[in-house]
Amino acid sequence: MPRETIHNGWELDIYFPLPERIREKPRRNGITMVIDKGTGLRETFDILEMCAEYIDFWKLSFGSSALYHPAILRKKIELLHSFNIIVFPGGTFLEIALIQGKGNDYLHRARELGFSAVEISDGTIELPPRKRSRLIKTARENKLLVLTEIGKKETDEAFYPELMGEQVKRDLDDGAFKVILEARESGKDVTIFNHQGSIEMGKINKLLLSIPEQEQIIWEAPLKKQQVDFITMFGPNVNLGNIPPEEILALEALRNGLRADTFKLSLGDEKRGSKISSL
Repeated sequence: MPRETIHNGWELDIYFPLPERIREKPRRNGITMVIDKGTGLRETFDILEMCAEYIDFWKLSFGSSALYHPAILRKKIELLHSFNIIVFPGGTFLEIALIQGKGNDYLHRARELGFSAVEISDGTIELPPRKRSRLIKTARENKLLVLTEIGKKETDEAFYPELMGEQVKRDLDDGAFKVILEARESGKDVTIFNHQGSIEMGKINKLLLSIPEQEQIIWEAPLKKQQVDFITMFGPNVNLGNIPPEEILALEALRNGLRADTFKLSLGDEKRGSKISSL
């Protein structure tokens, strides 16, 4: 793969240390998904003006989109679309709609409001496999891209990687674009993460044995150390989600080897820590 010169205002013939990073959108891999807990229109525009090219999906978290003024919600969705970003409401709001028997109405309204995707999850409720399958297909019929999610939000929920793997395969077969692994906005005490937010390798290894391809997963990784670990394990084009808006450039720097944490991945053992012989 040809190396790409850093294309910012420095205008120097210096290359990205990790040249494998996919740069052109739309991306099927190397996806970055933002978690938005309530940024205003002006703040959102500022973020997009700086780093829209590094963002693929923008999630209006939880059920927060229900609290927007309708005119503001439409404006925000239109703004995100104008920067070529797929926007969707958090899965918790759909779970609430399902409990109240309004699942189909929710999908129709999401499309009317201008959302280009939806998240189908059962992080809090129990969603029978047949109903989950039907929801995915109905959302696709409504011309909505579907992201599904696996994993429960409670810290004491049992972790069953084999069952999760089966669910991933079913979701993809039913038409889901990608499957998100739950980490919440904290990244701690949930699914493969311990109370410090570190990845439990035994759990992720079992999960990886059960899923078709890791590229089909969007790994929620709100913490920097999680982002570094996933890039180290899977490379700069790993799919990462629940990234705070203000940390998009910091993550993209990790993906390109422009921070010490991942710059070292581009150095052979013989070069690491060596002295620079000439300038």
